[in-house]
Amino acid sequence: MKALLLAAGRGTRISRYLNGNPKCTVSVGDLTLIENTVRRLRRAGIHEIGIATGYRQEVIRDILKGYPIQFFYNPFYDVTNSIASAWFARDFIKGDEDILIMNADVFIEDSILDIIIAEQRSPVMLSDESRKEDGDYKFYYENEILMKYGKELTGKDITGEYVGIAKIGRAHVLRFVEKLEEMIRVQKHSVWWENVLYEDVDKYPVYIHNIQGKFWAEVDYIEDYERILNYLGYQLGDFLNVRSNET
Repeated sequence: MKALLLAAGRGTRISRYLNGNPKCTVSVGDLTLIENTVRRLRRAGIHEIGIATGYRQEVIRDILKGYPIQFFYNPFYDVTNSIASAWFARDFIKGDEDILIMNADVFIEDSILDIIIAEQRSPVMLSDESRKEDGDYKFYYENEILMKYGKELTGKDITGEYVGIAKIGRAHVLRFVEKLEEMIRVQKHSVWWENVLYEDVDKYPVYIHNIQGKFWAEVDYIEDYERILNYLGYQLGDFLNVRSNET
């Protein structure tokens, strides 16, 4: 298995706390978030790692300069979304291996990585059913098959929150890349990479694995970052000179 981390975005909702650095470079103890993720991937046996960069890529490259990583630069990061970053890494995605695709601003506990690696279904995405109305990007699924998705879902149309990680099995990789290229060809470059999967949910199943009870957080807001630090036994003030209730 190989892994692709998407790290091109700036993170405008939390950027004022980060001194202009990419949000995947926040400190989570002695390491940055992205280095922590790379180390966890390697410990889990995933050594072929690609990272799609964009905003301030030199910061990320410097942090990871000691690791055997393939970098893919999206020069249009400021006017495109993550689908374009995945497109620049399309040759890395291709091949006869399963691939894990993960948003680089996501922190996960080790057991979550074990779960996604062990998954035999494809494509499969992770969801947390403990987070519904409070979730950012929401899923509705039945019998672990995705039916609806979006930030606007409400009420009974929410089963869980998307975690930011998916796995595409080797048998589906070519189909994924072909759809990715088709969407870029018709200028659908302003959507997330996950839309490559969403657009075909009526043609083939996209499976969902619920990880309720496991710890994870996506660094979108300062409160998300604080949750990560608290989980690791730190306080926000250990790393940022801000009030914890500041938004």
